[in-house]
Amino acid sequence: MSEPHDPRSRRDTLKLLGAAGLIAAASPLAGAQSATASSAPTAPARTNPGFYTLPVGAYRAIVLSDGQSAPGPALPNWGANPELQDQFVAALRENFLDPAQYINNFNPMLIDTGNERVLIDTGRGATQGRLLANLAAAGYAPADITTVFLTHGHGDHIGGVTTSGALTFPNARLVMGETEFNSWASQAQPNAAVQANLIALKDRFTLVGEGASIVPGVTTVPAYGHTPGHLAVHVDNGGASLLHLADAGGHYVLSFQFPGQYLGFDMDKAQAAATRARLFDQLATDRTMVVGYHFAWPGVGYVQRAGNAYRYVPAFQVL
Repeated sequence: MSEPHDPRSRRDTLKLLGAAGLIAAASPLAGAQSATASSAPTAPARTNPGFYTLPVGAYRAIVLSDGQSAPGPALPNWGANPELQDQFVAALRENFLDPAQYINNFNPMLIDTGNERVLIDTGRGATQGRLLANLAAAGYAPADITTVFLTHGHGDHIGGVTTSGALTFPNARLVMGETEFNSWASQAQPNAAVQANLIALKDRFTLVGEGASIVPGVTTVPAYGHTPGHLAVHVDNGGASLLHLADAGGHYVLSFQFPGQYLGFDMDKAQAAATRARLFDQLATDRTMVVGYHFAWPGVGYVQRAGNAYRYVPAFQVL
C-alpha cells in the first residue's frame, strides 16, 4: 500500500511564513506590538488552518472545518424536549455556553488510506462554507478525492456536492445509504439542494446499506432517527479505530448529559435518542475515538460514562 498523501509540507510552509512575521503583520495590533518587540518575548507564530489531522493505524483522518454559523439561540434546535428546557439552559451555562448566542460548527472529514481519499459529507457549499479552502490548506485538491460518502440528506451535508452546477469533486464516485437516498428522492417537493445534488445525479450514486464497505477499512454504521437512513462511518486500520458520528452525535453537551434528549432537527426523535444511547454505550465500552459533525472544533474526542448518562471528552493528538 502506498503512503497516505502528506499535507505536512503545506503546513511547514505556513509555519515558516508565520515565523517570518507575515501572519502577525495581518493583525491590527501588529504596529503596537512592534514598538515593544525588543523588550518582550516573541510568542510562537500560530495559524488557524481549519483542519485537524490524526492517525488511524496507517490511515490518516483529517477533520475539515466548513466554518461556523452565526451566533443564535441554542434551544429548541439543540435540545427540543419541552419538559427539559430549564435543565438544558442550566447545563449549557454550566458548560460556559450562552443559550442565546450559540455557535454551531460543521466538521466533514477526509480519510486518506494511501490508495483512496474518502470525503465524509461535503458541507454547506462554496457560497457558505469553508471546506474547499481548508481542504487546500491541508494539501488536497478537489480532484484528489476518490469517493464522496454522504451520511444523510440535510443541506449542510450535501450542499457541496456541486458548485455552480458542476461536480465539485470531479473524480469521485458518490456513495449514500439506499434508504436515505430514496427517502429524499421520493419527496413530492424536494428542496433545491436535494434536487441538484441528489436527484439530478441519481445515476452517479452507488447506494449501500448498513455494514457496507465504502473502501477497505471504512464501513457504514446504522444510526437511524436523525433521518430515516442516516449512517455513521467507522474507520478501522492497524488495531486503531474511529467513528464519525455525523449527526447521530447530536449536541456535545446536551446529548451526552441527557440520554433522552433529542434535536429539533431529528425526524424520528424517539429513534434518534435510542440510537445515541446505543452508540454512546458501545463507544464508552470500547473507548473508541469519535468525531461529531457539529461538536466544538475540531470535534474529536471520546465518550465516557457519567453516572446514568455520559460526557464527551475532547481529545488532542495532532499527527
